Amino acid sequence: MSEPLPSSLAHAPAGLALTVQQVSAPAHSPEWATWLSDLGFLPGEAVRVMRRARLSDGNLVVRVGQSTFALRHAEANCIAVTPR
Repeated sequence: MSEPLPSSLAHAPAGLALTVQQVSAPAHSPEWATWLSDLGFLPGEAVRVMRRARLSDGNLVVRVGQSTFALRHAEANCIAVTPR
């Protein structure tokens, strides 16, 4: 049986090639959507989790395009992805 597909970047396994589908933001921080888009998390863009913290809700190191960023779990949860 295969693993379920990740619905957000926060739940994606490290190393899996993904495509950004949508960026949204929580009601308490609507500016996150603009900030993430400014970083390059745009629909259609290639993204990959490079490394994740041991804790399931810890920080992630992600690569989008040619840039690498550290994101908090809550921020990564705003980025909807599908496998490439």
